[in-house]
Amino acid sequence: MSVFADGYWWSPDGLRLHYRDYAGGSDGRPPLLCLPGLTRNSRDFEPLAERLGGHWRLICPDMRGRGESAQAKDPMTYVPLTYLQDISRLLSDLAITRFVAIGTSLGGLITMLIAATHREWLAGAVLNDVGPTLEEVGLARIRAYVGVGQSHPSWVHAARALEDTNRDIYPAYGLEQWLAMAKRLYRLSNGGRVVLDYDMRIAEPLRVAGGEGGVDMWPAMASFRDIPTLILRGERSDILGVETTERMVREIGAGAALATVPGVGHAPVLGEPEAASAIDQLLARVLHG
Repeated sequence: MSVFADGYWWSPDGLRLHYRDYAGGSDGRPPLLCLPGLTRNSRDFEPLAERLGGHWRLICPDMRGRGESAQAKDPMTYVPLTYLQDISRLLSDLAITRFVAIGTSLGGLITMLIAATHREWLAGAVLNDVGPTLEEVGLARIRAYVGVGQSHPSWVHAARALEDTNRDIYPAYGLEQWLAMAKRLYRLSNGGRVVLDYDMRIAEPLRVAGGEGGVDMWPAMASFRDIPTLILRGERSDILGVETTERMVREIGAGAALATVPGVGHAPVLGEPEAASAIDQLLARVLHG
């Protein structure tokens, strides 16, 4: 298992937030800033860190309300613009001014905001199964489960619950993969139950108009021009449509690469061979131009 150090920083509104810092990249290569999806946390990037840790430095934050980061006092701060402010403070504290952003779902929306506001920070970018247009069928599925508390007596029960609700997304998974996902998504409560590792109130902004993003992200695509950018799409994705990916490639231009991860939906976990190969190619472009 790749070794990491736990780090902490303070958000602009006074929350103590957590990140994992995997050492690597002592030859001057930029760090990888790994930004997780809506209900996920820093553990979501364990498959990537297992493969790249030691060669690249990986910084994997728990966004506010997730993992070891504090919960927000106001649930309406669970929105991308606030996450951007939190991440900007982390980068400032670590004196990082250039990095490769790897954003899954919500993390990809944050990456788009970084491109729109501080494109000079980006040495490269991975947009994992997310785009400026999100498919309504996928959004409806997410709204149905986000913020619904779950409690299980064992890790196997949690894994089976994940399988029940996600087998269409990862149809080839067996119990071992479901258990690994459960360990990333759940935690053990003080009462010995296995519970979801996020503040249930992250669902509240989704219930208001524009809560999924609130900003038209299409203009941000131009900000990725001349920046090595990988668009990853799960073949079975109900969030990122084929037409959206094709338009993203056109808007970004020559710097864009598109890879489809077969047999999975929203979102690839980045350990799949096709995802790993595409990320390796992107990082080679970052290093060698």
